Amino acid sequence: MIYNLYIFDKYGTLMYYSEWNRLKQSGITKDEEAKLMYGMLFSLKSFVNKISPIDPKEGFLFYKTNKYALHYVEVSSGLKFVLNTDTTATGIKDFLLQLYSKIWVEYVVRNPLWTIGTPVTSDLFKTKLDEFVRASPLFGPKII
Repeated sequence: MIYNLYIFDKYGTLMYYSEWNRLKQSGITKDEEAKLMYGMLFSLKSFVNKISPIDPKEGFLFYKTNKYALHYVEVSSGLKFVLNTDTTATGIKDFLLQLYSKIWVEYVVRNPLWTIGTPVTSDLFKTKLDEFVRASPLFGPKII
């Protein structure tokens, strides 16, 4: 089940945030939550790079608690995708890379009205992202 998605640029600016099946709110503003998330990612990535007994070519990809899993993918431009899911979700790296190539590139990068480094406000991007997420078997229980 997919709970929420953060997209950060290489400088830590929150480019986009969305949530779907999130049951518990953090009790802080979305800006504060995004800053905490990015800070935690920055620290965790640094920790993994320094402590890993092998060369961490891809850094960390996810961590899991008893309640949720956090999945992380960074593309070559420095864009960071963070997806929180239930603990049973698999194939998230491929899902996030498809999201990047099929949704982000198509509806953000190729949008002449978008300025690099600014948060995404495109309704078309929001709609296509929502369709992409909801069409995935990762989304959540299907009600027939």
